[in-house]
Amino acid sequence: MKRIGLLSDTHSHWDERYEHYFKECDEIWHAGDFGNIEIADRLREIAPLRGVHGNIDGDIVRREFPEMLRFKCEDVDVLIKHIGGYPGRYDRSVRWVMQYRPPKLFISGHSHITKVMFDHANHCLHINPGAAGLYGQQPVRTLVRFVIDGADVKDLEVIELRSAKG
Repeated sequence: MKRIGLLSDTHSHWDERYEHYFKECDEIWHAGDFGNIEIADRLREIAPLRGVHGNIDGDIVRREFPEMLRFKCEDVDVLIKHIGGYPGRYDRSVRWVMQYRPPKLFISGHSHITKVMFDHANHCLHINPGAAGLYGQQPVRTLVRFVIDGADVKDLEVIELRSAKG
């Protein structure tokens, strides 16, 4: 069993609540737009980190984090890509994979819109954790936590970081 903390679109913003909500997690996954490598470094102080770079990330982040990451967590095939779209509207960069080799769990960021949807056509759970940073028009900043237990993804929580932007 693995407890996963998931976030995206931090855009160089650190919030002490990341540590509060992720301190019990076995891994943290970042779906891109870190903003700077310091965000990655601070997340790594909490738990092991996996992630992808996003469209705003510079060379340092891009050298460390790939554009797309596919791996197994327990018995779940996971694919993470910052700009990936969502069921019925996948980005062209992942359409082939989603059609011919879909993962069991597909994670993307970029839209700043929190979404948890099941793709019935591809038998795949899609999660976009929304935006954890200050940049953007999202009404509420969000984080996601969930558990992977063998082949099951369960106990998913969307955490709202309600407060003044700052």
